[in-house]
Amino acid sequence: MIGGGEGSQIGPAHRLGSGLDGLFEFTAGALDHRPEAGRSYGQQLGLAADRSYGDWREMLEGESAREDRVDLVTVATPNSTHFEITKAYLEAGFHVLCEKPMTMTVDEGEQIVRIAQENKRICAVNYGYTGYSLVRHMRAMVARGDLGKIRLVNAEFAHGHHADAADADNPRVRWRYDPAQAGVSAQFADCGIHALHMASFVTGQEVTKLSADIVSCIASRELEDDAMVNFRMDGGTVGRLWTSSIAIGRQHGLSIQVFGEKGGLRWSQEQPNQLYWMPLNQRLQIIERGETNLSPEADRATRVTIGHAEGMPLAFANIYKDLAEAIRAEKETRPTDPAADLYPRATDGLRSMAAVVAVAKSGAAGGEWVDARPPMFR
Repeated sequence: MIGGGEGSQIGPAHRLGSGLDGLFEFTAGALDHRPEAGRSYGQQLGLAADRSYGDWREMLEGESAREDRVDLVTVATPNSTHFEITKAYLEAGFHVLCEKPMTMTVDEGEQIVRIAQENKRICAVNYGYTGYSLVRHMRAMVARGDLGKIRLVNAEFAHGHHADAADADNPRVRWRYDPAQAGVSAQFADCGIHALHMASFVTGQEVTKLSADIVSCIASRELEDDAMVNFRMDGGTVGRLWTSSIAIGRQHGLSIQVFGEKGGLRWSQEQPNQLYWMPLNQRLQIIERGETNLSPEADRATRVTIGHAEGMPLAFANIYKDLAEAIRAEKETRPTDPAADLYPRATDGLRSMAAVVAVAKSGAAGGEWVDARPPMFR
């Protein structure tokens, strides 16, 4: 692991998720931008002294020289460093799981896709919410035709945790709305791309064009804290997306609804054990996580018996479980289990970055429809 040090929000979720199934062992780390703090914290977590590194370059050199070098590197550093670190480790022959956003620009994203392909290495991006069992069951239901042709997908990721204008100078909040540190987008790049990726993951379709209305409801912010995005997908599906950080009363706020010719589905991350399914002209049904006769994708992603909650670290664990299967399949020169071949790829990270740029462009142009595809996929 690179980053994810003491006090990190995301580091513990990765360490819990990666070790949950006993498929990965946390073996090496460069956990802090302060070398001594990183070495010390790594050893507190059980890393050997010679594998608790001061920075990512030292770790790259040290692990590259070992016969028992790590199989997978998780990049959980600040956004602006993702490209440089991911690129270096892919070129050195390591598999990488990078936190989102994968890069800060579309050009960087295209470079990562090409480097991963040329070096035949896995580059995954942590859209971890796709690890939830019932999200995977939604995808399976859509793929097997239970809903018929998909007409409309509606996705939300709206919370109210940045609604206090008095937080304008809080450094943990301020940087997110500063173009010098966050890039061209704030709320959409932070949360909206999770909802957009979820829409693509569940429907099996990619976004082709979009129109965005973006606003800074707190006037001191240079970047948006609320966005409404209309989009079109390559399978003909119409998309609607709302993301906000000023929606007081909303806590996490990730949800998705999918409407097809033969039925509709609804799921919320805050109530992840229930999937609401309404077949056309029938009664509403509640599908429970862990019940019998679900899809292989859902069964594989379920560990706890029905009626008990499975949360975000277990969703992350499913991404790691997918990656372990992919790495093992490569070593054993066999096909990957189809029910496990669901981890988000570098291409997903690239498409997300292209959508971020498209939202910023459309918003600045008063909602003009713009191409949301990266150049290499046009």
